[in-house]
Amino acid sequence: MRPFRFGLYAVLLSVLCLAGCEEKEEGMGRYGMLADSTPEYSAVTFLKSVYEDDNLDVAISLSSDRLARILTNYHSNRNVQRHLLNLKYDTVIITPQSGNSVGRSEFSKKATVTVFLSGMYDDDKIEDLRSLDLIKEDGVWKVSQIHPDHFM
Repeated sequence: MRPFRFGLYAVLLSVLCLAGCEEKEEGMGRYGMLADSTPEYSAVTFLKSVYEDDNLDVAISLSSDRLARILTNYHSNRNVQRHLLNLKYDTVIITPQSGNSVGRSEFSKKATVTVFLSGMYDDDKIEDLRSLDLIKEDGVWKVSQIHPDHFM
């Protein structure tokens, strides 16, 4: 009976050790606690894809049909940064501007999210704001329009 218990404990210990080894996804938002069902989460994920990924696949999947066609025509992340966002970075931190949106986005179909971008490009520090319009399609927030730097 004792060898069985020891084996059981060994298996449980192994499972616990391996469970702790899985990679954690970095949280979004100021404290890493931005819920993935919010328009802010989709806006930040979209921009992170444009600035940090090797391709535009995630950004295209988080775009309305019209914006997805536009992104596809630009072919590369650098072209989207240069022409669509008019804002290039080598490294960037993207932070949604908080507002009084708690519970607001749960039932709405449209939202506008302002994001603060801070980073480096050619050894220059660049900080700017962008505003993104989002629509809810099949329960998923998708970016439908990106406003230029003089948006309001």
